[in-house]
Amino acid sequence: MKSRSSSPVRASAIRNSRRELAKNAVASDEPSSRKRNTHRRSPEIIDAAARVFAERGYHGATTQDIADVLNIRQASLYYYFPSKEVALEIVCTRGVEDFFKAAQAIATGPGTPPEKLAGLIRSHISPILDRGDFVKVFLTQRQFLPNESRRRVGKWSRQIEKIFEAVIREGMKTGDFRTDQDPRLTTLALLGMANAVASWYGNEKASIERIGGEFVSLTLHGLSGKAGRGARVR
Repeated sequence: MKSRSSSPVRASAIRNSRRELAKNAVASDEPSSRKRNTHRRSPEIIDAAARVFAERGYHGATTQDIADVLNIRQASLYYYFPSKEVALEIVCTRGVEDFFKAAQAIATGPGTPPEKLAGLIRSHISPILDRGDFVKVFLTQRQFLPNESRRRVGKWSRQIEKIFEAVIREGMKTGDFRTDQDPRLTTLALLGMANAVASWYGNEKASIERIGGEFVSLTLHGLSGKAGRGARVR
């Protein structure tokens, strides 16, 4: 498929696919059991796509591979997404949405800036355990999306960056974090460190909880604005 992905027809197809794949999709008014069963399988379909893209990469994966995982006909997949490109965008979006929702809840919730930043770090790493395929696809395969699709997915990433940066800036104002750091660069460095866990987790004998604790300690001690002591958050 050529990269005329920004056309109204393609944009409409992607919107339709997203609606079909929404976890809480409302069942069709049509009283067909086939329709009801199809809606119920939406999360299963996208989970299978994430698994195949994570294992084979975008270029090595085919819609037939996804169908084989589900033990269904390849043609049946087109009810959910019209192309492999659309499937990749949906997987990437689903992966980054989870990060954003968790980050937003932490940032708008109670707590001091160090407590919020600790929560953001832990929540950014923890999906590797139960959403590992989505995390891996988002981090390593989104570069293969057509330009317009990549921009849509990228908006979610920038929102996450803004949340981290806002918490760091808040900590600078309260005196919890050093003011001689560039909050933007600090954010990018911190997210780069957290994102890299997906590439090596499992090779080291350390749990996600321990890794998160080490990252929190390293970050808060490095950013601490309190003379002579680091900000301790467990």
